[in-house]
Amino acid sequence: MSLDTTLDKPRRRPGGAPSAPAPHPAYQRRMRLADTLQVLSIVSVALVIAIFLADGGAARFGTPADALTSLGILSGLVGSDLLLVMLLLAARLPLIDRAFGHDRAMAVHQSLGKPALYLLLAHGALLVGGYALAENSTLPAEVWTMLTQLPDMPLAFVGLGLLIAVVVSSIVVVRRRFRYEAWHAVHLLAYIAVLVSIPHQLSVGGLLRDGTFQRYYWLALYAAVAGSILLFRFVIPVVRSIRHGLVVAGVDRVAPGVVSIRLKGRRLNKLNASAGQFFIWRFWTPGLWWQAHPFSLSAAPGGNSLRITVRGLGDATAELPSLTRGTRVSFEGPYGLFTERARTSPRLVLVAAGIGVAPIRSLLESASFEPGGATVILRSPTVGEGYLADEMAELCARRGATLRVIAGHRPAGVDSWLPADAAAAGVTLATLVPELREADLYVCGPRRWTDAVVQDARSAGMRTRQVHYERFDW
Repeated sequence: MSLDTTLDKPRRRPGGAPSAPAPHPAYQRRMRLADTLQVLSIVSVALVIAIFLADGGAARFGTPADALTSLGILSGLVGSDLLLVMLLLAARLPLIDRAFGHDRAMAVHQSLGKPALYLLLAHGALLVGGYALAENSTLPAEVWTMLTQLPDMPLAFVGLGLLIAVVVSSIVVVRRRFRYEAWHAVHLLAYIAVLVSIPHQLSVGGLLRDGTFQRYYWLALYAAVAGSILLFRFVIPVVRSIRHGLVVAGVDRVAPGVVSIRLKGRRLNKLNASAGQFFIWRFWTPGLWWQAHPFSLSAAPGGNSLRITVRGLGDATAELPSLTRGTRVSFEGPYGLFTERARTSPRLVLVAAGIGVAPIRSLLESASFEPGGATVILRSPTVGEGYLADEMAELCARRGATLRVIAGHRPAGVDSWLPADAAAAGVTLATLVPELREADLYVCGPRRWTDAVVQDARSAGMRTRQVHYERFDW
């Protein structure tokens, strides 16, 4: 393990063991918003169940065939509702971003994928079973009858197949076999899956029959979700991109395959971007225009300029070092709660690995703390391999922060964020930063590494509200 400290560690406060700081008023407001949104999502599921029951659903369990059919209808309603919640979580609504942050919103989005799929699979299986029992038919014969005689059912089966492809491609083991560009293209099929499933919901069965309240409510749900996606994923980004006229001002080489891209535009202060946030960027060159990628700000936003630092990992991002001055840039954002708004304490601990140093560096530049009130830990496989190391050292020295550069390879087969020798010696985040429980912790790096740091922090007694992280993994 290699350690480099630019400033002496701040002394521990006298008098007793450290305690977690009290919640900040901004944090309390955010939690109230988060609680409200969670309640609304639960209410949305309760409403579709209530609609089913109000339409006489509770009375349709008299025979095995009716029971299977009713359970199939109910599972389809709840599964579709969860699917709409998933789409809203991925629609980058400002309210959701302010309440949960993009990382946590997408984590919930991913966790709902399997339950929604299982419910929709159960929907199809239970309906086929119920119809087969009612008509004294075989399951294959009933599937054929549904495909050939019921309106819009072929589209429903296509939608279910597309949804299976999306969920399977999102499983970590499967996802890592895809290049980002291919995975992203497959993931867009979720929109088609939802669209082609709508007709059969309206034309098959009587629950959503024409002229009923439940039909109008169901259509309003789909319209609200579609409108949110259209507005926040397409209309607003296009308007902002045109208004601010962002272009590439220059590209600076940081390391092999890593560059800092300087951007300039008009009235960028109107974006209200904060250090630590990220944007979805699209560079309008022949090889890059068709792909958009999330990159964090690597410098605090100011004036009419922004900066990102990126590492070429996919086919498209490998072309970023060749960007020329004047290349037009469109964007979505800013997004994320990896900012000062999440603070609960005057003390800071910033931990980064790899290209995760980008948002950490911008935070360090603009965060409010007294000299000696911040500790920065940079991890790299070998000494001198870290990105933006010189800038981080200069910032720490200028702002009075403690810098530790910890080099070395992680132990094989062990979920440790530290080098093998440090992990074997029992070194932890709390031993490196004795004031840890009195601080806010910001962590950014690869997914498994970040998870290991967060687990270490929670083992040390840090509360959820004190731990903030961004995981660089698609």
